[in-house]
Amino acid sequence: MSPMWDRDALGWTPALTEAFAPFASEGLDAARVAVEHQHLFGLYTKGGDLLADVSGHMRHHARSRLDFPVAGDWVAVRSRLDEGRATIQALLPRKSLFSRQAAGKETDEQPLAANIDTVFLVMGLDRDYSPRRFERYLALASRSGAVPIALLTKPDLCDQTEERRLEIEGMGVTVHVLSPKLGEGLEALTSYLLPGTTVALLGSSGVGKSTLINRLLGEERLKTREVRLKDHRGRHTTTHRELIILPGGSLVIDTPGMREIQLSETADIEGSFADIATLGETCRFTNCRHDAEPGCAVLKAVADGVLTAERLESQRKLQKELQHQIVRVDQRAALEQKKQWKAIHKAQKRHRTRG
Repeated sequence: MSPMWDRDALGWTPALTEAFAPFASEGLDAARVAVEHQHLFGLYTKGGDLLADVSGHMRHHARSRLDFPVAGDWVAVRSRLDEGRATIQALLPRKSLFSRQAAGKETDEQPLAANIDTVFLVMGLDRDYSPRRFERYLALASRSGAVPIALLTKPDLCDQTEERRLEIEGMGVTVHVLSPKLGEGLEALTSYLLPGTTVALLGSSGVGKSTLINRLLGEERLKTREVRLKDHRGRHTTTHRELIILPGGSLVIDTPGMREIQLSETADIEGSFADIATLGETCRFTNCRHDAEPGCAVLKAVADGVLTAERLESQRKLQKELQHQIVRVDQRAALEQKKQWKAIHKAQKRHRTRG
């Protein structure tokens, strides 16, 4: 028999109590999404672990992927304890959401994890190390509502650990260097892993996310694999997002590795380039584009070696990518609105004909 879960221990808040009141009056229960599969969700509830699907009403009114639950979400459910099942009737308000642009030609955002207090952005100091990819993670994390923290792993495979730590720290994010495999440096995470708080781990495959969680659990619960020797790239071990309860009472969401990540239209570029934003405050012109304007403090920082030209170029690239994504979303919204108006006109025409 699965354990019964106390809502406060799972991160319940007074704001959720207020939001859930109408559903409680209907006899529904509150639950937190532990794991998501294609059409089913594993839930933590006061009655134990339940398997749930989404109600037809909720599915019919969903406008995008953002309207469906993900790991970490709080939901209102109708429980069938005798069957070990439940039906999700509604999503409760999220205090934070980490999402990315869906792969391919889609313009939808793909939600990854919800109600997170801290996002651990995990990157290896071996050949996985890529400041440009980290900037993408940071741009999304800065907009999520959670606090981004950088975890740099595999210091034993790098002879430039301090230089790389300072490079990532220069992006305006707190950095911790640790080795999950050797169990070194984990004490730095204690202040983030408080009872009832939720953290999420995001990063490429093979950087040590599952190994880190196993260390925090004190047991080898999650599968791990060695990286390929020929290119130091990891192989996917985690295949879904899962909310795991740690012995100390904190909660952690493990996620599949993502080597490439596309920006959504809600990404916070300025949050990923806080150092450039700070420098830009002292430019001669308030609308300085940091291109060729006189008195540009950012260009001066590049010339003086304070800021790398690669980082400035990366910001420009991500800004263009973000603008392109915003245009794509606007175009899709216009097309959807046009389809809706056509459907309305057809319905009105049929009604007039019948009349």
